[in-house]
Formats: sequence, C-alpha cells, structure tokens
Amino acid sequence: MINIKEAIIVEGKYDKMCLERICSSPIFTTEGFRIFKDKEKRNFLIKLAKTRGILILTDSDRAGFMIRNHIKSFVQEGNIKQAYIPEIFGKEKRKSVASKEGKLGVEGMTEETLREILLSYTSEEDCGEKITKTDLYDAGLYGGAQSAAARASLCKKLEIPTGISANALLDALNALITKEEFLCMTTLLPSFTKSIGTE
Repeated sequence: MINIKEAIIVEGKYDKMCLERICSSPIFTTEGFRIFKDKEKRNFLIKLAKTRGILILTDSDRAGFMIRNHIKSFVQEGNIKQAYIPEIFGKEKRKSVASKEGKLGVEGMTEETLREILLSYTSEEDCGEKITKTDLYDAGLYGGAQSAAARASLCKKLEIPTGISANALLDALNALITKEEFLCMTTLLPSFTKSIGTE
C-alpha cells in the first residue's frame, strides 16, 4: 500500500473507493459541489490542512478544477499539494453515458495510473498506531445507545463535521490526532462519554 503523509481529497465516494485499494492514507470527499455550501466540511479541510496537509486529486474537467480552486481559496498555500490525473476520454464502467466533457474521472483511471500519480508523493514517515473501531467502542463512541450523540459532541470539540458515521469519524481522528492523544482524551477523563453525551 502507498503511504502519503497528507490526507487525500477527492470528489466522490467512488474516487475514494478506488484509492483505498492502493493507498493507506486518509481519504476524504468533497461530495462534489457540496463543498461550496458546507461550512463544516470547509472548516474541517482547513484544520486537516494545518494538521497534516492535504493532497487534492480531482477530475481533470471543468468541475474538478472549480473544486480545486475553491479549496485553494480557503486553505493556506503551504498546506496544500496538487495531484493530477491524465486527460483521457472515455466512460466509467458504472455509468451509462460519458461525462459532459467526455473525460474519465479519478474512478475511471487504472490502478497502475493512480499508483504512478501517488508514488511521487509517498512518505517514509511512520504514522504510528492507528485508532481502531474497538477504541471507539471502548470510549462509548460506537455501538451504544448514546454513541451518536457522543460522536456529534466530540466532532464539535474537534471541529469535525457532525452527523458522520463511526467509520468516517475513525478516518478523521486518524488524520488529525494520534492514538495516544485519543486515549488521553477518553481515558484520563472518566466522565468523557457521559459529559459529551449530555451536552
């Protein structure tokens, strides 16, 4: 698996799924043009960029460049890198028709092409032990009656979009904090889950 220090930003869930097969770095979506209206997501990307940096990999069409430029407008320049897919005309397998411009998006690239693109951004840096779903469960953030409320409150504290699933929270936590920081946050404060579940 390819390891990149920065979090990777893509447009949609199918792009994310393609990259997850070859890359162990955290990957987040803009959900297309939703990034233009979603203040929580925008603030999350700003925090993510400051914490570990971001690598943008959007489609090579007008929409992809609009999303890139929008992110560049609110993320500090030194915290952002740009990666580009080649301009190839065609249609993704899951779609019945080609895109408006007739170009393949990130999801339409071969694994070999995506590997070649990402390899130039690889890092030997050890990211340390990852926070797991078991850790979330032990902290009352997954699998309990108050887990959703606890997750929402934790998200507010860490400036992560609220209402996300346990899996999405896991990705965000691993991108923003270490496992040690997470355990300190949840085990050194005995009333952690109780307090955040009732805020």
